[in-house]
Amino acid sequence: LAWEIMQQDQSDDFIICTGEVHSLHELLEEAFAYVGLRPEDYVEFDPRFARPGNTSILIGDTSKLKLTIGKVPSVKFKELIKIMMDAALKKVDSE
Repeated sequence: LAWEIMQQDQSDDFIICTGEVHSLHELLEEAFAYVGLRPEDYVEFDPRFARPGNTSILIGDTSKLKLTIGKVPSVKFKELIKIMMDAALKKVDSE
């Protein structure tokens, strides 16, 4: 998709996202589970930094991307976490 975005006649901003709603807790659960760990053994929650409960749900909108390029990202949440974890583990192995 990035290459196709760069081929447009005019530069523009596009949102590339899964279009799914997930919490930070879900991200931590998925990432830690990928390496056989439990987030609660490594991560502490500090309520001082929590968002107020009245915020709206944040979700990426790929409609402009679909309208302009005719495609939307195909990588979903769990696959994205796997890609990110594999890259992080590869970096750790090389250091």
